[in-house]
Amino acid sequence: MICRTARLCKPYATLSVFSVLMLAATPFVFASKQDAVPDWVTTATAQKLPDYPAETNAVVLLDDTTYTVASDGTAIEHCRHVVKILRPQGRDEGLVSIPFDKDDKILSLHVWSIGPDGHQYALKDNQIGEVGYGDGDILFEDVRAKTATPPGRDPGGVIAYEYEQRSRPYLTEDTWSFQGEIPALTQSYTLVLPPGYTFGTVWANHQEEKPIDLENQHWRWEMNNIPAVNLDRVLLRPSEESLVGRMTIHYAGPGIPLASDGTWKSIGEWYTSLSKDRLVATPDIAAKATELTAGKTDFYDRAAAIGDFVQTQIRYVAIELGIGGYQPHFAGDVFRNRYGDCKDKATLLSAMLSSVGIHSALVMVDTSRGVIAADAPSIVGNHMIAAIEIPNGYSSPKLHSVITAKTGRRYLIFDPTWDKTPFGQLEYNLQGGYGLLVEGQDSQIVQFPVLSPELNTIERTGSFKLAADGSLQGTITEKRYGDVSENRRRLYTMGDAKEQTEFLDRVLGQDFAAFSISGFKVENAGALDKDLTTSFAITADHFARMMGPLLVIRPRILGSDEPEVDHKVRHVPVNLYETMQEKDDFTITLPAGYGVDEAPDPVNVDLGFASYQSSSTVQGNVLHYTRIYTVRQITLPADKYSEVQKLAGIIASDEQSRAVLKKQ
Repeated sequence: MICRTARLCKPYATLSVFSVLMLAATPFVFASKQDAVPDWVTTATAQKLPDYPAETNAVVLLDDTTYTVASDGTAIEHCRHVVKILRPQGRDEGLVSIPFDKDDKILSLHVWSIGPDGHQYALKDNQIGEVGYGDGDILFEDVRAKTATPPGRDPGGVIAYEYEQRSRPYLTEDTWSFQGEIPALTQSYTLVLPPGYTFGTVWANHQEEKPIDLENQHWRWEMNNIPAVNLDRVLLRPSEESLVGRMTIHYAGPGIPLASDGTWKSIGEWYTSLSKDRLVATPDIAAKATELTAGKTDFYDRAAAIGDFVQTQIRYVAIELGIGGYQPHFAGDVFRNRYGDCKDKATLLSAMLSSVGIHSALVMVDTSRGVIAADAPSIVGNHMIAAIEIPNGYSSPKLHSVITAKTGRRYLIFDPTWDKTPFGQLEYNLQGGYGLLVEGQDSQIVQFPVLSPELNTIERTGSFKLAADGSLQGTITEKRYGDVSENRRRLYTMGDAKEQTEFLDRVLGQDFAAFSISGFKVENAGALDKDLTTSFAITADHFARMMGPLLVIRPRILGSDEPEVDHKVRHVPVNLYETMQEKDDFTITLPAGYGVDEAPDPVNVDLGFASYQSSSTVQGNVLHYTRIYTVRQITLPADKYSEVQKLAGIIASDEQSRAVLKKQ
């Protein structure tokens, strides 16, 4: 469900195993005197490295890009890149992969390497391969990649490449991403514009840097010692893409139509021109929309009927050629074929809604919250959703993901691709993020709401009987609604019996050492507007531990809420992923002759971003355990990590607490 992203200077493609093996099997040639590594590689290699942390896998010694714009709007990108491998885990940083398509032609590509023993290699043209991107949801796309697997990719080895690529940008902007998973020692970006052209820059995750004016329409930006953004072992982590530093250049000049002026409005106007004729409803579309809304007068009911159709009846399949990575197919074609990618599904939704008098607009987003920065306009992003205009004066308790634009119009933000999120809500990874509302001259950046925890819920109830030998018998019912039900809805609507059984065994195995279940039942797996309900009977041997005249039992029968934390120093924001509320209500009838000698203390903590309450009470011969865990915020600053650690400790202690039963 991911559409094409904006291209960056240092692109990497996923190589097929076959391609890598074939390239690795190709014999390499020692560089002769006349084709030894260039001087710029030698100079980059001679630099003294800072004292990097021991876990640093590799370092970029040089990344130098020159972007030259011609008077006809085409551009030539020249890039030099040198990386040094520091650890065996960094070998993949030496893989070379340069994407291209019919609008971005690679004019030349040269690859060199220096092994740890000092031997130099120069790859010949027949040692550079070509592969396509692999994605099961993409039926066809014209993006391919020139690839190479140089020798010497061992600790101490150096890999270098140089390429030149001609492109016809779809919009007059270019993005320089100068930060990645490994540190960079020396980087630069040079912009060359024709006479009469002007430019501006916007920056994300880095303060603005002024360029060096090299005169004659040449400007150069330089970066040194840029740290890595590597989140491999970071818990509760945001996406790396949301943290990396980048600069986007917008330029304009004589004779270029729809040039970007560095505003969201200009980008929205560009995309309006790209998509306007694709949104037209055909007679077949209008007829289907009328059929779906027949007899419905309420706005929500009419919009939801069309939304459900596009969400569930239009398969996600992508065909992307050239600008088709950005431009949707005609709504009529998407409807007739019953498939399309994210922008196609949003386009069909808009066309169907318009045919019954409901206005909507496309919204450009990214599936990772934080990638789109409100103050850094660009086409960086990978997804398309929709904004459905809500009539003046209309209200409904079913509408939750609602925004108000600067024009005063209210919109319901809806993703027709995310097929397990109820209509009226928005998937958790987009909540709190930004998107570009594409409304022609009224185009603007908008922020999506963070939804209430009560819209994303888990409720477990159970009634059990404990035997004197420590075994437990009872019934469990679990209800899930919202995004917390997504994976299980998918399992119970698309998975086979074996997958479902293995999943349940794995989940229950976390809380029971030995158990058997019977009467398993699933309800409403495909009904997104209803609770996904599962219920079953369970018998668990040795649930309580016998200690002479005592039985020790865990009042929390099943389910864990403890956030996964560590004790490392935190440098990046804390991602709690989603707002949610989880409730447990368990009753345990005690064996005859036993009473509660000790019960866990109640817990009641509220840290603002989350709260946790639990209690274990006794009424007669029944032990009653309840708890409520609520998450209200999705992103916290790094300095709040200590509070998350505190919360995790409190929850862990409560989940492992025991009640002591004594024979009377």
